[in-house]
Amino acid sequence: MTSMVTNRVSTERVGNLSCSVGESPLWCAGQGAWFWVDIPAKTIWRLDAATGALRNWRTSEMVACLAHTQSGGLIAGMESGIFSLQLGDAQMAREQRLATPTALTAGMRFNDGRCDRQGRFWSGTMFIEMAAARADGHLYRYTTEQGISQPVVSNLIVQNGLGWSPDGRTMYLSDSHVSRQLIWAFDYDIDSGTPSNQRIFVDMNSHPGRPDGAAVDSDGCYWICGNDGGCILRFTPEGKLDSRINLPMLKPSMCSFGGDDLDTLLVTSIAAGKAEDDQWAGAVVMLRPGVKGMAETAFVA
Repeated sequence: MTSMVTNRVSTERVGNLSCSVGESPLWCAGQGAWFWVDIPAKTIWRLDAATGALRNWRTSEMVACLAHTQSGGLIAGMESGIFSLQLGDAQMAREQRLATPTALTAGMRFNDGRCDRQGRFWSGTMFIEMAAARADGHLYRYTTEQGISQPVVSNLIVQNGLGWSPDGRTMYLSDSHVSRQLIWAFDYDIDSGTPSNQRIFVDMNSHPGRPDGAAVDSDGCYWICGNDGGCILRFTPEGKLDSRINLPMLKPSMCSFGGDDLDTLLVTSIAAGKAEDDQWAGAVVMLRPGVKGMAETAFVA
């Protein structure tokens, strides 16, 4: 049985930035830069790792998740569908809508998303007003050749926690809603991009925080942000908790590995609804957890 270790790791804050709902940190090795979004602010942020320079672009609607494309742009899950984005000299990103699922109705948007190891883009939808607890969300797969899939996983309230094992044969997915707080694992067919055999990987009702965004390291361990728990938890491929990193903010939202050696975690957080004593609410921080991550696969455009 694996024992749990609480790691004491120093964190570095990225400027004085405070995001209302920071999400989807993403490392781009080709640019030597980090990207992330602030969902309600309709903003994409970029941090140059070498110089520390920050830049941002606005979008016409809320953007919740990002992945890089092989052609050098971004693919994103937004309010009205899946979009292709180009970031240039202008303040506004250049947008092209690629697909809209028929079940994406008024009051909904896409939420967490990323590419699988083969370069297919995955993202799920949610009803924006979380208090309504509407299980209207679906998980979708998007490819250039096949377009947007039919719902692959349904009955989701707040879809989150997407990730894949290093060999791509296990997919992870969570539901962050307070009434769920579950992380599932699936067998994943890497040829067809089809998950099966859904099962509970971790019941986060037994751990601090709600399961938000996630990352997978080179050992195949799954890192999940404990939203409202002020921590990141690392689970082995068997679903056993083996380490915890406490953070200076209560609502970490997603973590991602990056840097030249993939040994840095960038963690976004949420300021909306913050406690009065949460001075780091909405901060973006960087830390070195002592392990290396997996490079994110670019979307095969």
